[in-house]
Amino acid sequence: MDKIQKYVENIDEKWQDSYQRLATVIAKNIPEGFVLRLQYGMPTYAVPLSVFPEGYLGRKDEPLPFISLASQKKHLSLYHMGIMGDKELLAWFQEEYQKVVPTKLNMGKSCIRFSNPKNIPYELIGELVSKISMEEWVASYTRFTEKNKK
Repeated sequence: MDKIQKYVENIDEKWQDSYQRLATVIAKNIPEGFVLRLQYGMPTYAVPLSVFPEGYLGRKDEPLPFISLASQKKHLSLYHMGIMGDKELLAWFQEEYQKVVPTKLNMGKSCIRFSNPKNIPYELIGELVSKISMEEWVASYTRFTEKNKK
């Protein structure tokens, strides 16, 4: 059995439908080139090493992650690495989220947490996922790492 399939089958029943729906929205909207793999113990869309051989954090055996989806005990977590370094995208997402979800946004630097399956803005997440191409993500990550080396 595939590792990702095994991960999904082990998700708490409370989160199964929402997780599957969110995973489908992400899969339909993720720009071309990203590959789905199990990374950091959760399904993750990453930049293949064939495209970015430098790897994440200079680890040549670890693809650059972009979006991960995890099921936690009390919530679903969507990790969107691109939102962390793009202030305009973050502001857009925060503003749009408030228009469609009646509750406060529960978010860390790159982690968006959904604690109520009824309040997941699937269409908005699809739009968010589609906003950064693989090439744009690699360029953004490269600029960020170069800036922080100095």
